[in-house]
Amino acid sequence: MIIVSEAPFDPGALLSEFSSGRTEVGAVATFTGIARAECGEASILELEAYPGFTEAEIGRIAEDARRRFELDDLLVRHRIGRIAPGETIVFVATAAKHRRAAFEACDYLMDYLKSRAPFWKKEHGPAGARWVEPRAADHADIARWDKETSR
Repeated sequence: MIIVSEAPFDPGALLSEFSSGRTEVGAVATFTGIARAECGEASILELEAYPGFTEAEIGRIAEDARRRFELDDLLVRHRIGRIAPGETIVFVATAAKHRRAAFEACDYLMDYLKSRAPFWKKEHGPAGARWVEPRAADHADIARWDKETSR
């Protein structure tokens, strides 16, 4: 399931709901992303998305993760709008028969969300607003999955 919304969410409640009743999986792995203050440089993080398109693109990579890691299920919950430091931005959960697949799928999805998902990020702080682009490390993280695919 892919959810992109302005509404805040509780990662613990999402995990409980996602894990409930699963008797055929051996592992559930999760990642929760939290907005940072960037050492006082950012007071608000603003994320924009193109409704419909963003969910479809995340859905496309989610289906790739489902096949690649033989997942039983997955959940991606991503916020948009204005997010204060300390608030949750993203929650990813993966369910698989084995832990390695669940961990790797969660990592794969986060690498994609950080570097290629169609979100536009702007930080607002004391020095004004600035657009945020993926860092070189983000591109390197996603490139390792491309290398694994080409083997």
